[in-house]
Amino acid sequence: MIANELIQDAFYRIKEIVHQTVEGTSIDELSFRPAKSANSIAWLVWHLTRIQDDHVSAMADGNQIWLKQWHEQFSLPFNAEDTGYGHSPEDVGRVTVEAKLLLGYYDAVHDKTIKFTQRLNEKDYKKVVDKRWDPPVTLAARLISVISDDLQHAGQAAYIRGLSRGLISN
Repeated sequence: MIANELIQDAFYRIKEIVHQTVEGTSIDELSFRPAKSANSIAWLVWHLTRIQDDHVSAMADGNQIWLKQWHEQFSLPFNAEDTGYGHSPEDVGRVTVEAKLLLGYYDAVHDKTIKFTQRLNEKDYKKVVDKRWDPPVTLAARLISVISDDLQHAGQAAYIRGLSRGLISN
């Protein structure tokens, strides 16, 4: 189905940006923030992955990968359900992680997302997944929202990597 192919293509593009940004990046680069109130690569990629995990899991099976496998490995000082939404600059600074761990979690969420989208049909895309909004949010709209946010955050992370390469000596 063409809709599934388009959605998957968008998620694969996000994956490409995330990997190009994170692979070969030191903890110092991942933690670099161009200003005290700015986000880091580590926080941006963790957050975009947490949101994707949260939203796709809610539509797929209700089981976030983060809660089942990754929360303890990251040892972040946040509630297990935390996605980063509303984090303060201090919270952003608390997200320090190695590239391998960050990509491991990202890839697990990406794989789940692709498997979920492979089984969707036209009817599924019209299903309402969130009635708190007016108009209510359909599965299609929620997936596009996740893609949009992920692309923005991945682009921000790539930009910060470029800045960090010029300002941090490895």
